[in-house]
Amino acid sequence: MPNAIEVKFLGLVPYLPTYEAMQAHTASRSAPRSVSDPDLLWICEHHPVYTQGLAGKSDHILAPGDVPVVATNRGGQVTYHGPGQIVAYPMIDLQRAGYFVKEFVYRLEEAVIRTLLHVGVTGHRVAGAPGIYVRLDDPFSHAALPQRPSKGLAASTPDFSGLGKISALGIKVSRHCTYHGLALNVAMDLAPFERINPCGYQGLRTVDLSTIGVQANPLDVAQVLSQKLTTYLAP
Repeated sequence: MPNAIEVKFLGLVPYLPTYEAMQAHTASRSAPRSVSDPDLLWICEHHPVYTQGLAGKSDHILAPGDVPVVATNRGGQVTYHGPGQIVAYPMIDLQRAGYFVKEFVYRLEEAVIRTLLHVGVTGHRVAGAPGIYVRLDDPFSHAALPQRPSKGLAASTPDFSGLGKISALGIKVSRHCTYHGLALNVAMDLAPFERINPCGYQGLRTVDLSTIGVQANPLDVAQVLSQKLTTYLAP
């Protein structure tokens, strides 16, 4: 039987050593994975940093200023990390867990949606754009979005009308093992997002819980998010 996910709260940590530690841990995992090689979940906040994914284009970084830019091997484009944003890094053996990458992404998003529901906010998926979004005019509305994923909607043209992005995803899978993960904005300085095209989309608005009127302690949100992730990422 697969082990339960081991959760570790790292606190406020620099990005690059954390990234390197994830890489080293994943590279050290031997196949087949045994009970002595459990899946991990690291929860943390980062000092200010821009991270660029493999698909990233330099022209999406408009004016980094004194914020360092770190190139990574995760999927996606550029995003920002900073204090007040909860970052989760699940290191899961997908083969042992029994689901594929698409299902893994769905489960990550579902954990974020359930975390937001805990504070009364409705999170939404948008066709063609991984991550979780909220209505700017009514973040608490349960009404479905017209641009939600569906068979009849072209996934190549994301529609962000009336929405703000509250959670970004970017993952890497190596030998069936995942690393990198997701970020959930709680109460942070959002100004650095204005100096990039978030996730490669010009004009995409980024929000946090504080922006939409929810006062929440990042540590409390981190606890809820960790519980939801361990539940939804279970085999």
